[in-house]
Order: sequence, then structure tokens, then C-alpha cells
Amino acid sequence: MDPSELEGLAEEDKIKMTQMVEQMQMRDSLRMYNNLVEKCFSNCVDTFRRKTLDKDEDKCIRRCAEKFLKHTARVSMRFAELNSGAATPD
Repeated sequence: MDPSELEGLAEEDKIKMTQMVEQMQMRDSLRMYNNLVEKCFSNCVDTFRRKTLDKDEDKCIRRCAEKFLKHTARVSMRFAELNSGAATPD
């Protein structure tokens, strides 16, 4: 959120808006993490025969998480590029 967007609001409203945005960001981060765990677990873990992952499952989980995080970072970067381009009039 651009702080200039809060200009003209009362200080109390600025605080409420900032808190609301922070809560939304936290919720989105948790949702992303949960999606990562669910996707990678369901794709990589086949059985529950032991307490730990076997080598193939571990490798799959690591690869899956790495791909997911790289993809998320790229999407976030692209979104920020588009968002900053939309904020500046051409």
C-alpha cells in the first residue's frame, strides 16, 4: 500500500487501514504456505509406512517447494511491475 493513498485520512483511520492491510498480507502468506504444503505433500508422499520421508519423497518435496517459491516470487515481481506501471500516468 502506498502511504500517499492514506493522505487526508484521520490518524486513527490510517492506523486501522494499515492494520487491516497487514492482516490481509499475513492471511495471504499463510494461505500461500498452506497451498505449498498441501500441493507438495499430495504430489510427493505416497505412503505412511515410516515417520520420516524416504530419499525420493524428500527430493520431490524439496524440488516442489523450490519451484513453488520461485514461481510465487516471479508472479509477485511481475505484479509489482504492473502495479507500478499502472500508478504512473503515461
